[in-house]
Amino acid sequence: MSATPATPLLLCARIGNSHTTVGLVHAGEVAAVWRIATEVRRTADEWPVLLRGLLGERLEEIDGIAVCATVPAVLHAWREMLGRHFATVASVVVEPGVRTGVPILMDNPREVGTDRIANAVAAARIYGGPAIVVDFGGTATTFEVVSAEGQYVGGAIAPGLEISLEALGRRGAQLRHVELARPRSVIAKNSIEAIQSGMVFGVAAQVEGIVARMIATLGVPVDEVKVISTGYLADIVTGECACFTDHHPWLTLLGLELVFRRNS
Repeated sequence: MSATPATPLLLCARIGNSHTTVGLVHAGEVAAVWRIATEVRRTADEWPVLLRGLLGERLEEIDGIAVCATVPAVLHAWREMLGRHFATVASVVVEPGVRTGVPILMDNPREVGTDRIANAVAAARIYGGPAIVVDFGGTATTFEVVSAEGQYVGGAIAPGLEISLEALGRRGAQLRHVELARPRSVIAKNSIEAIQSGMVFGVAAQVEGIVARMIATLGVPVDEVKVISTGYLADIVTGECACFTDHHPWLTLLGLELVFRRNS
């Protein structure tokens, strides 16, 4: 499908602490996705080489670039890259001052992670409010709450699955590093599955508890709230939670597309 000025083909990038997700987005559809390790030492001249290796000739087809980042050093490299290697391509970096269409009702809106804002934008537009987005990342599991009026009213941040598993293996003298996977049963018969049980079912119980408390705080009926799971680790936990109404693996990328449209 060829892009038109009304529906540009976008390169959307979510730069996280552990991984960077890069996707091609067109007219609300994610055409392709790549996930790579976030490397703070990668320079502004190395990033386009990596992108060309991933996208090939499709890199020449993009009409715009939208970026959100939680790693300042990598964002700095991307800014340099955009100015040096993509100067003729329209770009939007999600940051304070960029129009999102979603009011941020926080004590200090500038402190909110831009990936969290992108999730809220996508949830408000695609699902409407009230809605709760649970984003399962390696470093953090984040919760974003959108009111019935389409406002971002706050959220929560918990340790992510990967960082929790790494900490357990590093600090536990008799514990080992294990694969992050669902065990056969919540009642484990060996040490490996005991750790997996604590990780998977523990996080599932945490998510259900936090979501239930958030819905109670909103003061709305449970069946009126859309609860969406996203993030590259969501598949491990989503099926263990009864609270989710929807799953969207690339919600953040669609939020970036929406922000780009509003600012381009």
